[in-house]
Amino acid sequence: MIVPPEQQAIRDRCFHPTGTFVEFEKHEIDESIPQRFERVAAKYPERLAVKTNHFTLTYEQLNETANRIARGILERCGGEQERIAIIIENEALIIAAILGALKAGKVYVPLDPSQPKTRLAYILKDCEAGLILTDRQNCTLSNDLSEGNVPWVDVDLLSAGKESGNLGLAISPDALTWIFYTSGSTGQPKGVVQTHRNVLHQIMTYTNGLHLCSEDRFTLLHSCSFSASRLDIFGALFNGASLFPFSAAAEGMSSLAQWLLHQEITIFHWVPTPFRNLVNALSGSANFPELRLVVLGSEILIPNDVELYKKLFTPNCVLVNRFGATETGNIRWYFIDKKTEVTGGAVPVGYGLEDIEVMLLDDDGKDVEVNDPGEIAVKSRYISPGYWRQPTLTAAKFTKDQCQGDDRIYLTGDLGRMSDDGCLYHLGRKDSQVKVRGYRVDPGEVETALLQHNQVREVAVVGRKNQLGDARLVAYVVPAEKIRLNISELRRFLSHKVPEYMIPTSFIPLDRLPLTPSGKINHRLLPVPDRSRPAVETPMVAPKSDVEKKVAQIWMEVLALDEVGIGDNFLALGGDSLSASRVVSSVIQHFRVEIPLRSLFQSPTIAEMAEVIGECQRTQLGDVELEKILDNLESLSDEMAERLVSEDRSTDYKH
Repeated sequence: MIVPPEQQAIRDRCFHPTGTFVEFEKHEIDESIPQRFERVAAKYPERLAVKTNHFTLTYEQLNETANRIARGILERCGGEQERIAIIIENEALIIAAILGALKAGKVYVPLDPSQPKTRLAYILKDCEAGLILTDRQNCTLSNDLSEGNVPWVDVDLLSAGKESGNLGLAISPDALTWIFYTSGSTGQPKGVVQTHRNVLHQIMTYTNGLHLCSEDRFTLLHSCSFSASRLDIFGALFNGASLFPFSAAAEGMSSLAQWLLHQEITIFHWVPTPFRNLVNALSGSANFPELRLVVLGSEILIPNDVELYKKLFTPNCVLVNRFGATETGNIRWYFIDKKTEVTGGAVPVGYGLEDIEVMLLDDDGKDVEVNDPGEIAVKSRYISPGYWRQPTLTAAKFTKDQCQGDDRIYLTGDLGRMSDDGCLYHLGRKDSQVKVRGYRVDPGEVETALLQHNQVREVAVVGRKNQLGDARLVAYVVPAEKIRLNISELRRFLSHKVPEYMIPTSFIPLDRLPLTPSGKINHRLLPVPDRSRPAVETPMVAPKSDVEKKVAQIWMEVLALDEVGIGDNFLALGGDSLSASRVVSSVIQHFRVEIPLRSLFQSPTIAEMAEVIGECQRTQLGDVELEKILDNLESLSDEMAERLVSEDRSTDYKH
């Protein structure tokens, strides 16, 4: 691996000020995840492991809780390598449940409770789970999904009264650890499996490359059902660091900024799209003095992201452009500081990592020339064994290297270009897949879901970028009959089929889909969405009051629309959790009121939001007036005390 001096110089600055970095040595990957974690827990028993709004666990407490959960699992599941589904909110408890499943020698399958029931039910059936671990909040959901076929249990009850010592099970480094489900072209998600050894290798390169240490404080902003969460969870717990789960979707971007400061976060790992929304929610210049690394990955970083980083973060903070895949872990990274110049309109994904070789191949599977585009292929002995119960797909995407027996090659489906000095540039997808907020979306899955609606005859779903450069899905729909499509109904229908991030932002009705001479959809002739108001159920009613007019202006700016009505539903207009966060942040800045992010989903029209703003203004004004009255009373009391003392009546005053 040859890294230019300027890259090495930035990387050499990526140390915590305490200088407590300990190298993750190569021989340490030849064990299991529980072995590594238990050794760290024994070394740092009193150190903070996980902290949320509701729980704080030290390493000793986390290890003991996981041990009790593991014993509860073994009492119910004796099968080797059995799958354990986990349906728990992103709290400290889900970390203990993940560790408990691994300590019991099982394979964990994380399910996001916010996703549609039909999708969760499919995953549960496909992975052949032997047990569902859940929390009190999701007991009803777990019971519905199990349909009496899969036992489920509240983790708190599962672990009650169990012994808390380490189990000491012999777990092979080549045993499976998890199944992460991603979007699939067949209309159903596919499961990617991984082993203990490979996870340890991924965290070894992450630790040594970024000099992670026990004094670091990590964000966990990803859902635990998203594969990138492994870097946060195990990057922290394999190094004695502290992990801080936070739900930006529930709490809002404004709260996230304050939370980063308050918790003194040092490692901030997220996706470029929500990062842009965070930065846009900040007023003026921000300053996060403890933050030493901003790691962005899972989708393409654009030059404007680099400028935002330079503007808002301290010189001691380094930006890392991370390129990887669920099947491989990290593939490349590129270090950026305040002096880094990005030219040519693309941010590099960088240079090589230990034991990971990148090749660029043409359609015949042969190496392309330097600076020519080709499909990114990854060669390593530490990539995924393949897809769960899909041997044909596994054989198509993974091949054995004929020259080196232990190495395998994975075809990513991503296009790239390699410069003369070995720097890799990501050029997008070879196929039709789209990265939406870091999630890999196959438009075919969305199309399959939409075609199940009786009003839809044909459909094409493509990815397009909005005004901020964020990827969004656009659905082009040909109605089954010559009727006016009900866009709100299509959104509601999809919400029961696919996750929120897979619901298209725009639905464009067409009389027919444009075709190429060979009969395929001609994507170049699909019209670009304009700024006109979508065909929603509600009639157009213009805003009247000053508050309604300003809220409408904010909505139009965020949603890129020329017109909105005060009765229009935010989601029906193409809004989602990220755009909602931008709206609420703008409302807070303009009206000087404190409203939670959930208020937009509880009051999803301009008229309702104007009422919420008015109520907040009255309440907060009342609080200000009360504070003034109390200040006046305090001043009056001090004045009375002085007078009474001067009149020698202090005893009466005290009485």
